[in-house]
Amino acid sequence: MRFQHSAGAFVYKLVGKRVLFLLLIRPNGGYDLPKGHIEEGESDYGAARREIREETGLRPDFLPHFSMVTEYSFKERGHTAHKTVRFFIAKADPKQKVRISHEHASYKWLGYQEAASSLEYRDLLRILSAVSDYISRWERMNTLNTEYARLPKKAGAWSLSRRHVAGEGLLNAKVMLLGQAPGRNEDMMRRPFIGRSGKLLDNILGKSGIRREEAYITSVVQFFPEGNRMPTREEIKACKPFLLEQVEIIKPKFIVLLGNLASGSMLDISEVKTNHGRIIERNGATYMITFHPAAALRSTTTLKLMEKDFEKLGRLL
Repeated sequence: MRFQHSAGAFVYKLVGKRVLFLLLIRPNGGYDLPKGHIEEGESDYGAARREIREETGLRPDFLPHFSMVTEYSFKERGHTAHKTVRFFIAKADPKQKVRISHEHASYKWLGYQEAASSLEYRDLLRILSAVSDYISRWERMNTLNTEYARLPKKAGAWSLSRRHVAGEGLLNAKVMLLGQAPGRNEDMMRRPFIGRSGKLLDNILGKSGIRREEAYITSVVQFFPEGNRMPTREEIKACKPFLLEQVEIIKPKFIVLLGNLASGSMLDISEVKTNHGRIIERNGATYMITFHPAAALRSTTTLKLMEKDFEKLGRLL
């Protein structure tokens, strides 16, 4: 059996609030997506980007973290070939013009229902459904984070950083990790959990069989408190509506509360030491309480307890 590996993308654009998908039309009238073979030395992502450029002339922005794979077998010159295709999502600028390559006769921008009725294969319909759902989450999260970033300007008195550190990860993740607030490194880089605590968290996740890119990582307060102080009740209250909407967008299977502030803010349980490892269902969400990785950096005993909590989470997943 011969094995082939390809990559491509569902390319979309927004016209008003309507999502339109780019479908290419083959010379025989069938519909296709921008995709092609992965060349030697290329990554899946690199191949998808090249194929879009060659087949459409577009240079869209890829939505991070998302990808899905389909695979199938077919006959080629008397031999059975097995092909895997990894699809990404790419957002095109509505002002960019499509330039079709010689491989296709034309193209159409279609809404979800039209695209679903045009694609021939069941696997592509399955992926299209997941892609449409993910785009909806992505657009909602972008709108929310834009509004969240304006919070310092709207608040009367503001003593946190004015740089918003948005959450990071899969928007349909099974696990949402919730910390206290960004540190100085996170404030400068505008990314959550990238310092020593973040590296330790990545290691603990890996041991439990969870990859960072498969989770969604954020904080109760998403602005750096100068001097790494604890956020005040008023600051937590101001930020909480945005956090709750993020939870609603992601709909995680588990929300892992990292430390006293996270568990206190979400469950009114502010003592992690006697509650770590607990699974609590409340208001339609399932929470697990554990230590903040900063505490695990300071104590080997705490680190071992935290690792056991995540081992439990891994088994539950």
